Amino acid sequence: MKNLITKEALAQSGVAFGTSGARGLVEQFTADVCAAFAVAFVDAIKDEFSFSTLAIAIDNRPSSYAMAQACSAALEELGITTFYYGVIPTPALAYAAMQRNIPCIMVTGSHIPFDRNGLKFYRPDGEITKLDEQAILNSTATFDSLIVNDESTSLAELVIDKAAGEEYLARYLSLFEQPFLAGKHIGIYEHSSAGRDLYQPLFEKLGATVTSLERSDVFVPIDTEAVSDEDKAKAKAWSEQYKFDAIFSTDGDGDRPLIADEKGNWLRGDILGLLCAKALGVDALAVPVSSNTSIELSRAFKQVDRTRIGSPYVIAEFARLAKSFESVAGFEANGGFLLGSDTIINGKTLKALPTRDAVLPAIMLLAASIESGNISSLVEACSLRFSASDRIQNFATEKSQSYIAAYSKAPYALIKLLGFDEISVLKTDVTDGLRITMSNNDIIHLRPSGNAPELRCYAESDNEVTAQTLVVQVLAKMSTL
Repeated sequence: MKNLITKEALAQSGVAFGTSGARGLVEQFTADVCAAFAVAFVDAIKDEFSFSTLAIAIDNRPSSYAMAQACSAALEELGITTFYYGVIPTPALAYAAMQRNIPCIMVTGSHIPFDRNGLKFYRPDGEITKLDEQAILNSTATFDSLIVNDESTSLAELVIDKAAGEEYLARYLSLFEQPFLAGKHIGIYEHSSAGRDLYQPLFEKLGATVTSLERSDVFVPIDTEAVSDEDKAKAKAWSEQYKFDAIFSTDGDGDRPLIADEKGNWLRGDILGLLCAKALGVDALAVPVSSNTSIELSRAFKQVDRTRIGSPYVIAEFARLAKSFESVAGFEANGGFLLGSDTIINGKTLKALPTRDAVLPAIMLLAASIESGNISSLVEACSLRFSASDRIQNFATEKSQSYIAAYSKAPYALIKLLGFDEISVLKTDVTDGLRITMSNNDIIHLRPSGNAPELRCYAESDNEVTAQTLVVQVLAKMSTL
């Protein structure tokens, strides 16, 4: 067999790290590239942690199982035993691995189309950092090629261990002594979510009546920051038909929630995060710069720090906040909630889970809605500003970066180009992309996606219609450049 060097194999692969994990086209994730990532990951953390086992799980993409096989085969050659937990949500894998003090790898492309895929890496103490990413890319460990005569060798079948999924359910069921959702009717939009086999039993054991909706054998790329018009219409129709109290769904790997109120309106992820953090009584928050400013305006938290977009940046801020505050958490505009410290709920301890999770914000929102009567009243009370977002797909990352670099130096020229002739620039923020606060206090924020060739636009205003109109106007103009 041919002996390969991880750094060389990864450099030639075309796969790159995005906001959270390595992403690329399925064809780029050859058996050897997957093996190189697995070996380089172990090499990058071996001096800091001692372990002889590693956990692996996958999403429902057609390519994910073969990628897991390649990672497992390479690790077995190193003498590392792999636990294969099958198709489960990313936070379920991360939680199970943290309880065992072992690292793990999630094979998922999250919300991006099925012709792409990715790998997420977790140390025994949680999600890897940006420094860990560089250590993986710079690793010079060697491994045996899994490809012979231009074809992948026959790889061992993986045996599913169901423990991680069961432990994920127990994590939340243990917090409640009675079925507190009795009388609630919840729809589960299952599509191809990695957690679709767990969500119905979870909510039923919490007392709710559950109706499953649209399970798909074809991978469905759900982006919780850019909900399609089709999915918006579906939620409205489902709510009218079934009289749901809520509709719950997630992205592909189950770490970003998508929740609709009793009227079938999908909640913005940062508003959901705000409601969850308030319900938990969190002292201090770390949130990406793209999040709605209703968070600060709510005055519900002692400290709110803003970071670059991506869970590694949010997690990195937890350590600083923990020096001054007892309870720390964070969330992203996509709705994924990160619990940075152990938290007491109903007199019971919920252990920290510093990676995006979709279930915790859903449960806390539903718990809060019992007292208020419904979800929409909670949303209305905390929505002091309104956000909208969407993206241009197949927009070259290099093109996005060049525009942002140029207009960061001339933001007034950009807003004129975008059609805001009567407005001036109040301030700019280049923490991640280009965020412009205009003189009327409307905000537009342009940023290249870290996961795919897309240009994202976030907008914020004093009313919902204006926020949505801003996104449409900005992306229409940018698509013609």
